[in-house]
Amino acid sequence: MDAAKEPMNPYSLVEEHFRLQAPQKAALKRLGISTIEDLLYHFPTRYGDTATAHSIASLRQGDTAVVFGLIGKLKTSKGFRTKIPMGEGVISDGSGSIKAVWFNQPYLAKMIADGTTVRIEGKVSARKKTGELYLSNPQVEKVERIPDGVGDSLFGADGPAHTLYPVYPESRGVTSNWIYHAVKKALASGIIDTMRDPLPKDTLDRYHLPTLASALVWIHAPIKESDAMAARKRFAFEEVFFIQLERQRERRAWQKDPAFVIDPPKESLNGFISRFPFPLTAAQKGSIDDILADFRKGHAMARLLEGDVGSGKTAVAATTAYAAISTRPRGQDFGTLQVAYMAPTEILATQHFESFIQYFRHMPVSIALITGSGCRKFPAKVPTFRNGVRQDWTDISRAQLLKWVASGEISAVIGTHALIQKSVKFKNLAYAIVDEQHRFGTSQRQKLVERNNVPGTTPHLLSMTATPIPRTLALTIYGDLDISLLDEMPAGRKTIITEAASSDTERDGMYEEMRRELAQGRQAYVICPRIDEPDPANEMAVQAKSVIEEAKRLASSIFKEYSVAPLHGKMKDSEKERVMQEFKNGKIDVLVATSVVEVGVNVPNATVILIEGAERFGLSQLHQLRGRVVRSNHQAYCFLFAESQGDKTVGRLKALITAKNGFELAEFDLKQRGMGQLYGGKQWGVSDVGMDAIQNVKMVEAARKEAIALIEGDESLASFPLMKAEIERRERQGIHFE
Repeated sequence: MDAAKEPMNPYSLVEEHFRLQAPQKAALKRLGISTIEDLLYHFPTRYGDTATAHSIASLRQGDTAVVFGLIGKLKTSKGFRTKIPMGEGVISDGSGSIKAVWFNQPYLAKMIADGTTVRIEGKVSARKKTGELYLSNPQVEKVERIPDGVGDSLFGADGPAHTLYPVYPESRGVTSNWIYHAVKKALASGIIDTMRDPLPKDTLDRYHLPTLASALVWIHAPIKESDAMAARKRFAFEEVFFIQLERQRERRAWQKDPAFVIDPPKESLNGFISRFPFPLTAAQKGSIDDILADFRKGHAMARLLEGDVGSGKTAVAATTAYAAISTRPRGQDFGTLQVAYMAPTEILATQHFESFIQYFRHMPVSIALITGSGCRKFPAKVPTFRNGVRQDWTDISRAQLLKWVASGEISAVIGTHALIQKSVKFKNLAYAIVDEQHRFGTSQRQKLVERNNVPGTTPHLLSMTATPIPRTLALTIYGDLDISLLDEMPAGRKTIITEAASSDTERDGMYEEMRRELAQGRQAYVICPRIDEPDPANEMAVQAKSVIEEAKRLASSIFKEYSVAPLHGKMKDSEKERVMQEFKNGKIDVLVATSVVEVGVNVPNATVILIEGAERFGLSQLHQLRGRVVRSNHQAYCFLFAESQGDKTVGRLKALITAKNGFELAEFDLKQRGMGQLYGGKQWGVSDVGMDAIQNVKMVEAARKEAIALIEGDESLASFPLMKAEIERRERQGIHFE
């Protein structure tokens, strides 16, 4: 075979087959494309259809139309009466011309040069007085040419004609059109004949999925829309299936490990719970029962405790920690079982340390805190006083703390990731609790195992999150964990009052509400989307309130009589910790912050949160932010200020106001915005097509069922070499879904 006609190697680099300039290389890197296989798995986000394109002369008011043509006369302006900023341009196609107007989006007119060939899609509207037609807020994208009536077939001139054309995610330096032609060249080389399908034929037949070869052609060059949908279904199933396969292998390996049997007397446990200043909810009791049942099985528990902000996860953690601490290791004369509790930040770890002191102060239990800043131990031999406040713990050296942990004298160790450093060794680590670690993966679990001085014993693991996760995502991402839900709020907790506004007058009213709360000695958060003000010279920059400038404005003109301070991600960790501690101690009245406080310290005295630019946050994130003030039995308020008042924004904020809990909100946001936008595919290691699949509970359950059956029948996948090779390839590329 002539070398020029040899199929491309899927694992060869793109630059071996295409001449790339530096901007193109950078753009491909941003898109995650390095090999030809990456290119083929860079799927279109949607498809245009030249058959639905209109000539400008044929447009009528009320149409939603697609037009191809040249754009010109681009400018920015303001409405004569409304003063609304807008961008304008004129599109011509030979049959006529029509104006395009982008309200509140003037920057769009600066993103395209006059004389550019474009595809433009939008609703045809008419001016009231003149009847002149225009396209209102249309989508616009550059194209290299106006396609002919049958499009440009990826199969070549002799292949079947079709009118659908793919539109790919692009980046500055690489356009959708460049990707289109690169994929066309790869497919024309015969590459798909060299690629082996990792999914077994019987699985494909059982779920009516196309083969890999068919799916690659259909997703990049569909003759009809149903072909593209069938291809996406196949790749979605494949991705979720391999996530599930990896998860089930992890689960199987975890369940092989022996663990301490923990079975405390029921009377003793009830006595511990009876000291709580509140009754447990039915959901808390159910979750405790789930964990205790796992403790008795003799192999390591791996469970996720998912609960709304303020639903009482810490009480569940403390109760189950008590079950472990009050159990003596079998066959040993000295020491109790030990608990490790890991939190993502020093201030949260310190908060949990203080909570555990309150839960266990009536018992002869030693509790320690270990962070990058230092170590503490409770109880102190001699209580001390700081600023007139009794302190029952004492600062100790790291070396001394590690010695006591290794000897078993410390029952509960609370800390940050410092807990899994090599220097930390436990005598009888039986139970590990991980707070707000959205993916505490296999490597971290292994480090916990290594921290234990009892050979061959794995600690039980409880991972906790306050992030509301739709069931399908939880089944996929946490497929190796059992799941317990806290879907009730403690008795006496008042429902937060949530209001949305858009005008400066309404904002002033919100400030008055905040001032009333501050006058009663309460505290408040103000959340802004940005840290710094955008460059005034950059008209394309997103105009949104910034933490730094808003803190200055509020301190100088709105809340002059109160203490106002900023908090954001660019500050040093020590500075952030200091500000949060001062806010917790009541020295700061109004904390102006970015979403850095989304997972933050417990400040029961904070009862108001005002969120600027609310439309810029996902519903799940807004719910998390709102949860900062649902920390006591005081009435709490959440004020949402949206700069945009589009139908979607209004609908989403209305859902936030009316939803009963975070789980309901997560499902709503999933339907409205898609899983990828809601949770961020990159955050979970899942592509957009995989995130699409997670919206389909039947597909997730089918993939899970297949994975479980395969692992139960052949854990090493010896009978499925292609599948095993695919998992190993994903592991080499770092696709661990953690």
